[in-house]
Amino acid sequence: MRREAKTWSLFSLTWPIFIETMLYMVMGNADTLMLSQYSDHAVAAVGVANQIIALTIVLFNFVALATAVLVAQYLGARREQAAIEVSLVSIAANLLFGLLLSASLAAFSRSILRMMDLPAELLDEGNRYLAIVGGFLFIQALMMTVGAVLKSYGFTRDTMYVTIGMNILNIIGNYFLIFGSFGLPPLGAEGAAISTAVSRLIGLAVLVALLYKRTGISLAPRAFRALPFYHLRSLLKIGVPAAGEHLSYNTAQMAITYFITWLGAEALTVRVYTQNIMMFVFLFGIAVSQGTQILVGHFVGAGRYEEAYDRCLKSLYSAIAISVLLAAASYWFAEPLLSLFTDDRSMIDLGRKLLLLTIILEPGRSFNLVIISSLRAAGDVQFPVYMGILSMWGVGVTVAYVFGIAFGFGLVGIWLSFIADEWLRGLLMLWRWRSRTWMKKAVAPEAKMA
Repeated sequence: MRREAKTWSLFSLTWPIFIETMLYMVMGNADTLMLSQYSDHAVAAVGVANQIIALTIVLFNFVALATAVLVAQYLGARREQAAIEVSLVSIAANLLFGLLLSASLAAFSRSILRMMDLPAELLDEGNRYLAIVGGFLFIQALMMTVGAVLKSYGFTRDTMYVTIGMNILNIIGNYFLIFGSFGLPPLGAEGAAISTAVSRLIGLAVLVALLYKRTGISLAPRAFRALPFYHLRSLLKIGVPAAGEHLSYNTAQMAITYFITWLGAEALTVRVYTQNIMMFVFLFGIAVSQGTQILVGHFVGAGRYEEAYDRCLKSLYSAIAISVLLAAASYWFAEPLLSLFTDDRSMIDLGRKLLLLTIILEPGRSFNLVIISSLRAAGDVQFPVYMGILSMWGVGVTVAYVFGIAFGFGLVGIWLSFIADEWLRGLLMLWRWRSRTWMKKAVAPEAKMA
């Protein structure tokens, strides 16, 4: 059932991940685009709510990230039973964790949005969206974990096909529920939330079936009896530092979002529209980083360190080149792209300036996407956390306040802070990879250097 890593190419792993990630972004953009036809206020409310949801997903993601690393290394070391055990332990852990966090979001959604200083006119719609999507986020936790296992086994196409189906269902659901088609009441942001939750539930059911078909891993209750939970220690060893880096990034983004609320609802809305376009710019880097992580994990598990080293750098060069081209294209077509969301001239002009700065920003982001994923795949997870916290808060948040608020540059100043943070962290990650320190940090015992 296991595919051999030596038969894989980066392209064969990456193109399904590229399409899958693009479709996940389309799901979020479909909500934004369709809500923009309903109300600009709904867009701003959902944008802030999604900041909180993204932070919660980071907490789920630490188990999924660790699972991907461990399964890849164990498969590379030909320890297939250990890979199965890790998969089951991680699924059980993320289910329990997901239920806890989902219940918290559903119960305290309004209080959390008030803490974010969401404008009063946006509070009701933001609360309805966050309570529904947040309350069912445990489904996303399971999807991420099951998907990580399938990808580590090389079945990246399966998760892509599931995402295609989820997007179709979500768009159909949005049409019926946001605008109240066919006699249904128009629910706006609440309708988008219901559609998102239902499509994810169906997607999870399909992923579980595929997991059993492709790997033989069953999620029947009997499979979880007498699990070797000592694997949880390895999951935490990798996952907690990885989560720390992502948590630092997302909390820093929340702090910056808090600054943007001082600039008003229009600034919040422009940020949402612009970042929705930017997501398609760094999409290629995300796909390359995930494909590279799978390959590096297998190479490290098999003790093929020089192949892992070269693979990361080749992937990095590709990601940088494509990100520059895509960023330049997004700026060139800024007017028609932003016009998909709004016809407000001031919003379009400001968004165009931000997309120009994106040409400088995205190459720096490529360093972080590709190299941090490779370091994580090799088991070197602490260095990115320490440097990330230093840069995200010491540079990113600080520069955002100074340039965006104190000097009055607004969103342009905020974008300058993104550039400074991504480039500083990226160059530090490149130095770490070239130092080859990561070669001594493999998790699978057979993979460790003597």
